[in-house]
Amino acid sequence: MVNVRPSTLLHKGLAACAVGAGGAVLGWLVGWLVHPVVGLVMAVVAGVNGVLSGWRGVYAWRTPEGVLAFVLDSTWAAVPTAVGLLAHGIAAARNGGYEALLSVGQNRHVYRRGACLQGGMALTVGNVISSAGDLDQAGRRKLVTDHEAVHVWQARTFGPLYLPLYLAWSAGGALAGLVLWLRRGRRQPLGKVVESCSYYLNPFEWWAYSRQDYWPPAGKVADLGWKRPAARPLAAVRAARAGLAAEVSSEHHVGD
Repeated sequence: MVNVRPSTLLHKGLAACAVGAGGAVLGWLVGWLVHPVVGLVMAVVAGVNGVLSGWRGVYAWRTPEGVLAFVLDSTWAAVPTAVGLLAHGIAAARNGGYEALLSVGQNRHVYRRGACLQGGMALTVGNVISSAGDLDQAGRRKLVTDHEAVHVWQARTFGPLYLPLYLAWSAGGALAGLVLWLRRGRRQPLGKVVESCSYYLNPFEWWAYSRQDYWPPAGKVADLGWKRPAARPLAAVRAARAGLAAEVSSEHHVGD
């Protein structure tokens, strides 16, 4: 991946203005199709996101993935992006510890601290990953690149439906966990059963934990829910791509 790394304040300022303006235009054009007020709100959200992301060189512009991330963040995924702006604010108030090495050219923002719902667990909203923890540890870095980054792209894929779907499963899962706990004769801790149904069995989490190559996770009730991973681990996907690229390169050299 080719990273865009503005090296001077002038370059950063120009990038912030250009990306902010581009995002605002995209947001306005798409939102206006719904209603002018919606267009105005989306323009503001996309513009602010563009300024922050442009200043920090977050989007990988020379890759299709980077361009797609910017377009989706500014349009279809404007609602998750708006919630992500709140996470930026919380991180700023709490001295979030921005992690540039995992953000620049990676199509996301990563903070070591910031917004958090449960101690020790990262929180991803929109394109912002908060409370990633001690990123000097390989395990925490893998949590960002192989788990939380999946949530970033889930938000982009499902757009305005992502948060309602996630929260609906969480609420329904909590109720289902209570019923299941009663039907099982209260043999297991209520909190663990409810957490398994509402959080670990949430399809979005099942997907992310599978990509992390950590299914089933240790916190889930062992005999409850999905038995197999939802998808191949990202590490295996990367290895396969690297092997294919090496094979193509080798064939090219042989042909020469």
